[in-house]
Amino acid sequence: GTGPRAVLRDGVFLPFWSSCVCVAVSWLYLAKLSSVGSISEEETCEKLKGLIQRQVQMCKRNLEVMDSVRRGAQLAIEECQFQFRSRRWNCSTLDALPVFGKVVTQGTREAAFVYAISSAGVAFAVTRACSSGELDKCGCDRTVHGGSAQGTYWSGCSDNIAYGVAFSQSFVDVRERSKGASSNRALMNLHNNEAGRKAILNNMRVECKCHGVSGSCEFKTCWKAMPPFRKVGNVLKEKFDGATEVEQSEIGSTKVLVPKNSQFKPHTDEDLVYLDSSPDFCDHDLKNGVLGTSGRQCNKTSKAIDGCELMCCGRGFHTDEVEVVERCSCKFHWCCFVKCKQCHRVVEMHTCR
Repeated sequence: GTGPRAVLRDGVFLPFWSSCVCVAVSWLYLAKLSSVGSISEEETCEKLKGLIQRQVQMCKRNLEVMDSVRRGAQLAIEECQFQFRSRRWNCSTLDALPVFGKVVTQGTREAAFVYAISSAGVAFAVTRACSSGELDKCGCDRTVHGGSAQGTYWSGCSDNIAYGVAFSQSFVDVRERSKGASSNRALMNLHNNEAGRKAILNNMRVECKCHGVSGSCEFKTCWKAMPPFRKVGNVLKEKFDGATEVEQSEIGSTKVLVPKNSQFKPHTDEDLVYLDSSPDFCDHDLKNGVLGTSGRQCNKTSKAIDGCELMCCGRGFHTDEVEVVERCSCKFHWCCFVKCKQCHRVVEMHTCR
């Protein structure tokens, strides 16, 4: 080329990329609202895009919780895009329903992840709102209390995960349960919804604060807290990588999902399951909600899925010179600020043809 064709400022390339906020499992469209704090009247629930009638009824009965549902939808989309940032399908969203396009209407492992992270997002956001005192209907978990001979006392505000999980089950699962959970896809969705919530429940942690003279820890107060949502995303991404392909079977009169390959061990409640193999996501196919990888940035030296060979599906890639602007020669000045210079360097950036 004749010179740099883009500038990187604070980690963002300009003008190559424009951010796209798009959506998936119909109610996730709530993430597109800047705030639903203005939903103070039941009539507003009827106008919310992506809700089925029973979710509209829940909205009317739980107006104060709807902002947490919106935050949960945003959390889910952001975490999905972080976890899949280096894959061919990068959780890109569309400005229509369903939010993630037809990728989630098929029973693929990508759909499994979307359902799991979405149900986890609602449980997480509602629980956080309970603990922070935003909701009248719930507060801290007061079932965690008492002390021990070692000087540990359960006190403080334990996260009320039971309320968050129950609300997620009622709101997120209602679409499948209203149809009667007997179809392959309904069973798949309900299983993955629960696996998402389990990723929080099974990773609850104990946080403590010490008390005593001169900072000693003569006794401490402890409480139960949710893991960071990034930890939930990491757990579910691992489950995505090891997801089990399943098919429907009958045990007595009950319809269940079992591994398609009988040599595989049965999946647990924490695992993700899927029915259909995924497309390769290489080519632009809006009919199926696939944006393709043309124009995606790739790593020339990597042999993994983020490498140019796999990311670009063998089509080759462009190499451009990019001017990177970054902080350098930072010095601490008393008191109390850090002053940095701006350094410029030119690097190569590779994008798929």
